[in-house]
Amino acid sequence: MTIAPLMPVYPRCGVRPVRGEGCYLIAEDGTRYLDMAAGIAVNALGHSHPKLIEAIQRQAATLMHVSNLYGSPQGEHFAQRLVDATFADTVFFTNSGAEAVECAIKTARRYHYANGHPERHDLITFNNAFHGRTLGTISATNQAKMRDGFEPLLPGFKYAPFDDLAAALALVDEHTAGFLVEPIQGEGGLRPASEAFLKGLRQACDEHGLLLVLDEVQCGYGRTGTFFAHELYGVTPDIMASAKGIGGGFPLGACLATAEAAKGMVFGTHGSTYGGNPLAMAAGEAVLDVIQEPGFLDHVTAMGQRLRQALEQMIPNHDHLFEEVRGHGLMLGLKLKTDARRFVGFLRDEHQLLTVSAGDNVVRLVPPLVIDESHVAECVEKLSAAARVYVPVADD
Repeated sequence: MTIAPLMPVYPRCGVRPVRGEGCYLIAEDGTRYLDMAAGIAVNALGHSHPKLIEAIQRQAATLMHVSNLYGSPQGEHFAQRLVDATFADTVFFTNSGAEAVECAIKTARRYHYANGHPERHDLITFNNAFHGRTLGTISATNQAKMRDGFEPLLPGFKYAPFDDLAAALALVDEHTAGFLVEPIQGEGGLRPASEAFLKGLRQACDEHGLLLVLDEVQCGYGRTGTFFAHELYGVTPDIMASAKGIGGGFPLGACLATAEAAKGMVFGTHGSTYGGNPLAMAAGEAVLDVIQEPGFLDHVTAMGQRLRQALEQMIPNHDHLFEEVRGHGLMLGLKLKTDARRFVGFLRDEHQLLTVSAGDNVVRLVPPLVIDESHVAECVEKLSAAARVYVPVADD
């Protein structure tokens, strides 16, 4: 039996990028693609941003890794900046979004343990959620495509329909630790939660001594036009997972928590060999420098509005194919009446436009946060040109 050197768990397409310039990827054959995928919402500053390059190069020449056995001036400084900019009092740095969610789950369980209630270990999560690919995070979703073949999964999770407050509250019992929810489901189809839903979960947590745990791995870090998506709703979490855009392409994640929620996370309860190393911290600081520049988030909001308006104006011209636009800021989804994954491939191969498919036949548009009007116009022009000639197959 033969197998590829790269374990074949991804159905990789024929695009083979070797270079990036701003909002474009260049393949090894020289083909230039408009990148409205941004590494699945990771490349917040686009490709080859000079500030990010300079920060990584400078730190790599100084100190890359020492482990968490020693004091971390780099980690302390970056953590303080995140604390100052958010609801949180403390931060644990990870290498990925899944690890950030794992830390969030452990923090929530440990909180109740520290309060003398180890029986309160269940997190209520939501249908079609995506929290990562570890055993813990696939246990936190009810999607069979994530779970099949990996049983037995971890106990401690219950599942409710997304954006259904009554159904979520009906699952609360003496074993409930809190709720784990994405303010905007990404992989699940670009579904934003309603304000009433998130505020209702917050109220339930306050009334019953539960924790609100937000997964903002995809929707956070400036993607919606606010620093984190929960700010759109006027809701404050107890614990939050962040990743993707936080490192601008460098592997980095973070679990943020209030002092109260993190009371159980004492010496020896969690750890990471690589998490928060000096090189990652330098990348994170550079990204945060740019995001905190005056007007940056206003630019994201403006570009998000411009892209949404252009998409909504385009839909009536191709209403045989498109249904609606979903999402906030530069986390938008174009709902199709046919197979989105196939259309994403057509956009890529025939029109040099990179997008990402999501659940519920949605084409995800999660471009670099630094896009301008020209990129918006080019994207919609390519979408419209593709729609004019695209022929769905009978079983789409």
